[in-house]
Amino acid sequence: MRIGFIGLGIMGKPMVKNLLKAGYAVMVWNRSRSAIEEAAAWGAVPADKEQIGREADVVVTMLPNSPQVREVMLGHEGVAQYMHAGQIFVDCSSINPVASREIYAALQEKGIEMLDAPVSGGEPKAIDATLSFMVGGKQKVFDTCKEMLLAMGSSAVRCGDVGAGNTAKLANQIIVACNIQALSEALTLAQKAGVDPELVFQAIRGGLAGSVVMNAKAPMIMEGNDKPGFKVDLHIKDLNNALECAHSVGAPVPMTAQVQEILQWVHNHQGGQKDHSAIAQYYEYLSEIQIGR
Repeated sequence: MRIGFIGLGIMGKPMVKNLLKAGYAVMVWNRSRSAIEEAAAWGAVPADKEQIGREADVVVTMLPNSPQVREVMLGHEGVAQYMHAGQIFVDCSSINPVASREIYAALQEKGIEMLDAPVSGGEPKAIDATLSFMVGGKQKVFDTCKEMLLAMGSSAVRCGDVGAGNTAKLANQIIVACNIQALSEALTLAQKAGVDPELVFQAIRGGLAGSVVMNAKAPMIMEGNDKPGFKVDLHIKDLNNALECAHSVGAPVPMTAQVQEILQWVHNHQGGQKDHSAIAQYYEYLSEIQIGR
């Protein structure tokens, strides 16, 4: 299987590196030449969109949002115009599921199959190949690509037809954001009440309140470490997609709307490129403390 990979950002680069480690032949394209050169040093083959479209068995994208995926695949000199029936497009970007289905419909006119396969885990899990893939598409296409996905992750679950993967990702992003918000409120309460937030974290992490989110983000919050594993601006983008999707299907999402406003506050206070655990900084601002410090 020859792979064409487009999008060498904070997630894409380690994903390509893990594909190469697993023995796959990988062609790469990115708007930034420096990222292409870095991937080439690992053994990837620099290519343009036409070469990827003509020669790759599977085209993989890891891009910021729906407009970028549409442009790369369906826009002027988009990859799809060079593809042919029997090829597969796997979009690992986190986009609106409505857009995924629209892109798929356009590709089906040429006999091209598609999976929407967004990931959870952020940069650390992209680096160590333990991402979780949430996948939408035909079972046969999923079966063809599953081994490739597991070269980059520890799990890949088909959730339904195209669009189901991104629907699952939106659900994931709602849960993660609301977890960080609740964690921030809880640690703020502890400190304002005179109890060490670190000890509260140690006390509750093994109980029902414990979670992967808490274990990953509580130490960062208490250390004041906002180095991005997943950026605030990307989470804002995902929750915008979640709200848009929820409005279109009539799903009530009041908690999502509230945490989105907090993320927007962080963005407006020079925090858009910080880790999404910077949600806690909103509470620190309101309560005039630094959690755990």
